[in-house]
Amino acid sequence: MTPFVFNTARSIVFGSGSVARLGEIARRELGERVLVVTDPGVVAAGLVAPALAALREAGVAAQLFDRVEADPPEPVVLAGGEAARNFGATGVLGFGGGSSLDVAKLVAVLARGGQDLSSLYGVGQVQGSRLPLALAPTTAGTGSEVTPIAIVTTGEAEKKGVVSPVLLPDVALLDPDLTLGLPPHVTAATGIDAIVHAIEAYASASPNNNPLSRHLAREALRLLGRGLLPAVRDGRDAAARADMLLGAMLAGQAFANSPVAAVHALAYPIGGHFHVPHGLSNALVLPHVIRFNAPLAASAYAEIAPDLFPHLTEIGQQARAQAFGEALAGLSPACGLPTRLRDVGIPEDALEMLAADAMKQTRLLVNNPRPLAEADALAIYRSAW
Repeated sequence: MTPFVFNTARSIVFGSGSVARLGEIARRELGERVLVVTDPGVVAAGLVAPALAALREAGVAAQLFDRVEADPPEPVVLAGGEAARNFGATGVLGFGGGSSLDVAKLVAVLARGGQDLSSLYGVGQVQGSRLPLALAPTTAGTGSEVTPIAIVTTGEAEKKGVVSPVLLPDVALLDPDLTLGLPPHVTAATGIDAIVHAIEAYASASPNNNPLSRHLAREALRLLGRGLLPAVRDGRDAAARADMLLGAMLAGQAFANSPVAAVHALAYPIGGHFHVPHGLSNALVLPHVIRFNAPLAASAYAEIAPDLFPHLTEIGQQARAQAFGEALAGLSPACGLPTRLRDVGIPEDALEMLAADAMKQTRLLVNNPRPLAEADALAIYRSAW
């Protein structure tokens, strides 16, 4: 068996109503002064208030930093680090979607004051320690609560990643109740994002693709396949919400150790230039990348196809990879999401720019099961347009 490394969060707390345990968790793990990193939408939805109340009841002083935005730019991350230092934070709580959790990870590092943000980009560049860190997702998509990755928008549109085991939290707290009532389009986009994580982790060409990641990816697909459409159709379906949140976390554990590839590489420029939400960016290119990869990844796709789409069990192994691509293409319309790049305001004359930018995502492209050149990226964008 090929040697591998598998890292994840030290402790995972899962269950309906578990947000009420934040106080005891904070006192034990984060100390007496906690910076809560979130975004204005989560605050407006009333999700943060119970968390703050639980902290206060436990005697933990909390400072709210709610300036996170989608595709967080460097100034937001730097402001969060400054807020933590000014508050004298003993720990950081990330509370919200993937952007809030990513910012919280970097704030926990920057608050130590040992490195500049610019020196953190890349793989294994975090040299020091971080403040104690807990992460509580309010969407079921990114799996950021169990990944050693944080994505930042640098300059006008380019995205860069910080990848280090230091970013893994001390505690990941998953309360399905925090996701009840999410709008259907957010549920759908974040859910497909999680599906992409599991698919790309399973088929990843990374030398660290490993049995644990593959097992977790398949279980994630079973849960996500069972929960996605019910959660989109009824935002109060507690069972579907639990399936989605646990599935997204398992997919996060999978791709945290067996990294994602071309779907994400092609999605990042879409989000960076046109501010399309990350999950939707993935959904727009997903079936086209799967078709491109199929000649070299057919066996992997055939293995996982029935996990996500049980009806494909009855299809022969050879035909299953093609059927898998077709079924994935049907997910977005079934969920009410746009299906073409033109539907989200991307002009045809921008496709060459997107292809050129996608090639900068070398950290991701190296994991794709089929080598992908700029001409291939352009052809995929054209088929998605």
